[in-house]
Amino acid sequence: MLLVAAMGQGLMSCESKDPPEVFTKHRPEFRELERRIRDSSNPYFGEQQVPEVRDQLAKPGLAPMDQIALRVRLGKELMRLGAVGEAIETIEGAFTVGKQAGLTLPAELHAWMGLVYFRQAEISNCIQRYNAECCIFPLEGGGVHQVDEPARRAGYHYLMFLDGLPGNLAARWMVNLSAMALGDFPAGVPEALRIPVRAADYDIKRFVNIAPEVGVGTFNLCGGAAAVDFDGDGWIDIMTSTWDPGGPLTFYRNRGDGRFDDVSTASRADDQLGGLNCQAADYDGDGDVDLLVLRGAWLAEDGRMRNSLLRNDAGKFTDVTHEVGLAEPAYPTQAAAWADFDNDGDLDLYVGNESSPEAGMPCKGQLFLNDDGKFTDVAARAGVANDDAKGVGLFCKGVAAGDYDNDGDVDLYVSNAGPNRLYRNKGDGTFDEVSRQAGVEGPTGRSFAVWFFDYDNDGWLDLFVAGYQGTLGDVVAGYLGLAHKGLAPRLYRNLGNGRFVDMAAEAGIQHPYLTMGASFGDLDNDGWLDVYLTTGDPEFDTLTPNVMLRNDRGKRFQDVTISGGFGHLQKGHGVAFADFDHDGDQDIYNQLGGFYPSDKFRNGLYLNPGHGNHFLHVKLVGTRSHRSGSGARIEVVVETPSGVVSMHRAAGSVSSFGGSRQRQEIGLGAATRIVRLKVRWPVSKTTQVFRDVPLDAMVRITEGAETLERLPLPTFQFR
Repeated sequence: MLLVAAMGQGLMSCESKDPPEVFTKHRPEFRELERRIRDSSNPYFGEQQVPEVRDQLAKPGLAPMDQIALRVRLGKELMRLGAVGEAIETIEGAFTVGKQAGLTLPAELHAWMGLVYFRQAEISNCIQRYNAECCIFPLEGGGVHQVDEPARRAGYHYLMFLDGLPGNLAARWMVNLSAMALGDFPAGVPEALRIPVRAADYDIKRFVNIAPEVGVGTFNLCGGAAAVDFDGDGWIDIMTSTWDPGGPLTFYRNRGDGRFDDVSTASRADDQLGGLNCQAADYDGDGDVDLLVLRGAWLAEDGRMRNSLLRNDAGKFTDVTHEVGLAEPAYPTQAAAWADFDNDGDLDLYVGNESSPEAGMPCKGQLFLNDDGKFTDVAARAGVANDDAKGVGLFCKGVAAGDYDNDGDVDLYVSNAGPNRLYRNKGDGTFDEVSRQAGVEGPTGRSFAVWFFDYDNDGWLDLFVAGYQGTLGDVVAGYLGLAHKGLAPRLYRNLGNGRFVDMAAEAGIQHPYLTMGASFGDLDNDGWLDVYLTTGDPEFDTLTPNVMLRNDRGKRFQDVTISGGFGHLQKGHGVAFADFDHDGDQDIYNQLGGFYPSDKFRNGLYLNPGHGNHFLHVKLVGTRSHRSGSGARIEVVVETPSGVVSMHRAAGSVSSFGGSRQRQEIGLGAATRIVRLKVRWPVSKTTQVFRDVPLDAMVRITEGAETLERLPLPTFQFR
């Protein structure tokens, strides 16, 4: 059943049938939306496919091959909805039908059998016997399956499939994973099928997943993550969403003693259901960080569900979407960026929508200007509607905001399934589209997460654009150095003259990672920004390790996935780098989970082991510029034993699928002292320079103030 037109406008006339005491005033709207999607043939959440296929199978006189095809289809739908045992019986029945009819069975039957058995292996081990090492590639220790029979059967069927199609790289990968799950790798894999585990390029030291111990391992589908101080107590909290239309937001309050409390209900965060992404920002400038929940991505016409802007009042959230003008019209999206595009001191909002003209949704981008907490869409007159020459909106998957030309106003980059767009802010309320002149239209195909950051510390914002196109086979081909059709990311280095050059090949990252979520931070506090790519696609067998790339002094990126323990095989989405324990280095929160109702997983929190380098945390307070300092530029110049080094950061510049950081956590490497700290403010156009800044400290800098303020930095050990 498709969503009615009223749902597309974010309005609900239906009343909830659930007990009224269970829900507050916002939940019935989202519960009704959930019911409508599930009571349909939606390819992700719909529940009508199973009875439809059962009806077809019940028809008399079906030819054996038709019975086999329908059984495979039914098994796939059952697995999608979580009935894995019944899926196994159904596909096994296809083998029986074929044998009784004397048919030569298609090899694909073994691939489906292998997949459903491996899914059973994951449920019996990684989910029902979850521990911190589950699904960390390569599977070792606690990642080896205690219930081993499902993985053994999966490996057998994939080998049978490869007998008929020996060149299938996806099946070859699954044979290797099955052997790892059994603790029998590499010996348990025929030599010709082995895929070697490549050693890490650099030993970053192990980051241990402590989510099970500290209470932040939400079990849900793919979603977003925001790590900021929501309640104003000085500690970084966690907010995480889920694509599941019936799944609530989860809000974890950092207690400051090594544990987190789930305060989702007390804060009213769990009034909100669904949301593939979320972005935090203080939209009303009152000092509390608010939250935008983005909905509808990948759901086509079923995705006409409104976003939610949640106003934060000391850790309590109120849905103000309608009253501020952000509820209508409702388009499917997961991509947005907060920035002060008109330099008036408050945060505006750009939302990149998914356009589906064939489904009657030629959606365009929306630029909402903020006027005293009320928003007006000016995208058309500003020239940032993200459409083609015919006026049809492009299919947007990522948005980034940053001042790439250092002229004092914030520019906009939009990544699409198609040509990407770079909009240069002219400072008069309009933008020029300059992607071709700047050389940043690629990658051609599906782009995804995108951000501005200064990866080479030269004072000019560079641009990372993830590629999201390919298959599991393409990813495996990349590991093996074989030809593939996957899409590699772009690492655009800013030349400082309005043009960029792609450095992905030189930096060693021209690989088909199949990136969904991603963000950046500083793993070892050396002052160079590193990159975490969380990977996968909706299919159950796309179990590819998430990838961590260490920035080696702006020259290349080293793959430290295995040495750091970051190679989680489950689908990765929202990523947040943050110093949760105030020990000076950044830990990483990783939102995990798939797209189908039965493909949930637990989120991870990777504890930084420390690397002995210095740091500086900077909290900006704008007076004329936005209160959070969004758009400000920071330069820290330090002395080190090897000479003077500069680090550059842009406040407010975060990934379109992770982060939301509000303070700058800057690694200083082997600094012996800070020579100077410089802040350039966007609205006042002023620059502050501070000397005698302490190492290993947190400071607050107020726009226009002559001195900075050192803040207390209490710490704790996770337990």
